[in-house]
Amino acid sequence: MSQPSTGLQLRSTVTEDGVLEISLARVPVLEPTSDEVLVRVEASPINPSDLGLLLAGADVSTAKASATPEGPTVTAEIPKALLRSVGRRMGRSLPVGNEGAGVVIAAGASAEAQVLLGATVAILGGGMYAQYRIVKATECLRLPPGTTPAEGASCFVNPLTALAMVETMRIEKHSALVHTAAASNLGQMLNKLCIADGIGLVNIVRKREQVEILTAIGAKHVVNSGAPTFMDDLTEAVAATGATLAFDAIGGGTLASRIFSCMEAAASRTATEYNRYGSTVHKQIYIYGGLDRGPTELTRNFGTAWGIGGWLFPTILQRVGRERAQKLRERVAAEIKTTFASHYTKEVSLSEALRLEEIAIYSKQATGQKYLINPNKNLA
Repeated sequence: MSQPSTGLQLRSTVTEDGVLEISLARVPVLEPTSDEVLVRVEASPINPSDLGLLLAGADVSTAKASATPEGPTVTAEIPKALLRSVGRRMGRSLPVGNEGAGVVIAAGASAEAQVLLGATVAILGGGMYAQYRIVKATECLRLPPGTTPAEGASCFVNPLTALAMVETMRIEKHSALVHTAAASNLGQMLNKLCIADGIGLVNIVRKREQVEILTAIGAKHVVNSGAPTFMDDLTEAVAATGATLAFDAIGGGTLASRIFSCMEAAASRTATEYNRYGSTVHKQIYIYGGLDRGPTELTRNFGTAWGIGGWLFPTILQRVGRERAQKLRERVAAEIKTTFASHYTKEVSLSEALRLEEIAIYSKQATGQKYLINPNKNLA
């Protein structure tokens, strides 16, 4: 196909008066240089990490839509308490979308670029809620034959997060994991990965139906934080697996503290004498999400051998080195229809993604409500 001169791109702006504005912009499509390729983007997921940039913490209940020649524009109020956190992006129109997949329709002169012409590739490059995206050829992950862009759209954020969690476990000499919000797409991938690799995993969910989702795919240890027996159930699961490392997608509230308490209770079972400083087993929790934006509350009844901190998968990929990181990416591509398969409840176009009724759904980050944007839907 001939190269287009322009294409639509979704952009998010925080205005100088502190209002979120999401709109579609028509941007030029440049010729790829020698080591670049031009990708026609056909699938890009809406991940929780995308919502932070897209919505800027705005109160979705205040959202209003208006029409422009390019499509809808949505505005929403940002709570005054959050304005300081978005101050550095005020007045800046930012492209959105961490990852996606599509077909290479033009390529530069280099061998690395030319070999990708016509191929279906996945990209982690930002600005993916756009019809077209230019990237370095070396930044593309070529998908196996027969893989559609929709199947390969989530090749990076969730799969590499799951793999990086396991890499962290190994680097820090833990032997099993605890994961919260575990019925998500990421949680299901982590389960499949741990089952395949023989790693103990304790899954924390908050609803009975989420327990059923995970047990249906083979999860052995699933505990419901809404059950009256939660603390006992979690302690038993931690003791059974030996988990001393947890990844928490919730962030706020008391869940991290309760996980520490159960880890301490499990570790203390083998103690032969009393130690007023608690067990000597180190317990670590990494907070990597913010489903609860409130403060993280710790009741320190779990001894002194513990640590808590933030965590992002790109840091771990840098730590393991280029060669190992590439092996992990290749594993994702090889298992994109099995271990790392993603499931979506709805595919929307760029303009449909700005409908108020759709924003109201995907902004909730609810389990089983994952959206996929096809920037070229209805525009073929």
